[in-house]
Amino acid sequence: MYVRDTIAAISTPVGEGGIGIVRISGPAALQIARSIFNAKSNGGLKSHRFSYGEVVQPGTGDLVDEAMAVYMKAPNSYTREDVVEIQCHGGTLVVSRILALVISQGSRPAEPGEFTKRAFLNGRIDLVQAEAVMDVISSRTDASLALAQHQREGLLSQRISTVKEGIVYALAYVEALIDFPEDDVNVAVETDVLGKVAPALAELDALIAGFDEGRVLRDGVSVVIAGKPNVGKSSLLNTLLKEKRAIVTSVPGTTRDLIEEVVNINGLPVKLLDTAGIRESEDQVEQEGVRLSLDRIPKADLVLFVIDGSSAFGDEDAAILEAIGSKSCIVVRNKSDLPLAVDLPSGCSAPVVAISTHTGDGVPQLRDAITNAFMHGHAIDGREFVALSKARHRDALLKARESLQSFVANLESGVNMELLPVDLRDALDAVGEVTGETTADDVLDRIFSSFCIGK
Repeated sequence: MYVRDTIAAISTPVGEGGIGIVRISGPAALQIARSIFNAKSNGGLKSHRFSYGEVVQPGTGDLVDEAMAVYMKAPNSYTREDVVEIQCHGGTLVVSRILALVISQGSRPAEPGEFTKRAFLNGRIDLVQAEAVMDVISSRTDASLALAQHQREGLLSQRISTVKEGIVYALAYVEALIDFPEDDVNVAVETDVLGKVAPALAELDALIAGFDEGRVLRDGVSVVIAGKPNVGKSSLLNTLLKEKRAIVTSVPGTTRDLIEEVVNINGLPVKLLDTAGIRESEDQVEQEGVRLSLDRIPKADLVLFVIDGSSAFGDEDAAILEAIGSKSCIVVRNKSDLPLAVDLPSGCSAPVVAISTHTGDGVPQLRDAITNAFMHGHAIDGREFVALSKARHRDALLKARESLQSFVANLESGVNMELLPVDLRDALDAVGEVTGETTADDVLDRIFSSFCIGK
């Protein structure tokens, strides 16, 4: 339970802009707004209607700014409380002065994420939907935005709800059998209860299996471009970025530092890292670049190992392939517009994509190979994709699955009926951690503290 006071914050980014918004939520929101906003329209502030007017200094009537204000009467608002939003000219000084006036009239500064936290505490959204709000804000591709919007709309919550329904049914049935024992209890339990638990377990399996794809859509992936000097690594970076970000010359060793850029590849947020050419060198600066390159390879989610397809596979290439080891890798055979001269070692099992950064041939196929390395053939346009995207969700559902599996094992082994509800209650608690029904207060505080102020 929270203190039902009135909070306020600036809901637009700091700096100059077309408009700035000050948001007020709580029982005194309308009273505070009326004390500083003189509506020019007839009837003043009415619910869900914009009013034009002026923000003035209480007492003196000095003009602060022209503004529009909208009042949203509870419960038909974002927080399910009375909410007023004042829209003024953008600019740090103007919105800061209006916020100061609002606070002087009886509100307090909102904490990060407090408006969304109130929406959750007042039952407008569950915790999955609340967390998805920040994912919508931070989305970097259309696919990650679609995934976040599906979660915000409650599509993931609906799938979790089907799991909960199966557990609740099983728990109610088992507890009824304990309270009112009948003949042939085991037969009844295995036909009716397991018939509900099995679909719940199957749904948990599917949700957990989809976590990796959901995570990479939300958080993106790290992809290192590695290879010996002058094989086209920087040209590949520029090609994938569709802009000239790295200097490209015919001189080996031109790239000596790490170049990092984020790019949208088929809807997947990819952090590309162009590394220095890996080779033996007497140059201390180049040596440091090579050291950094080798250091980043084990930390990457995927390595694009670039080789010159028009030259023989040499000792430097072999050393880099050895450094990559078992790391997920795609061999990029560049210069496909020239006669092929390279044969890969027989032990190399990584997929090979032939491209030409000069002509662009093979680049679409490389993009597909990169996304398939993470999405395993699943479409990522986002329109039908509903998945877990947070480790917190996955960990809770893993606990729920473990408890349900324990319940099934105990049931089938003939454990005392009175012990069976324990596993089912544990599973319910774990599922409730995802949606917020059984989430500890400190976890809630940590989740909402990651939000921006004003949301």
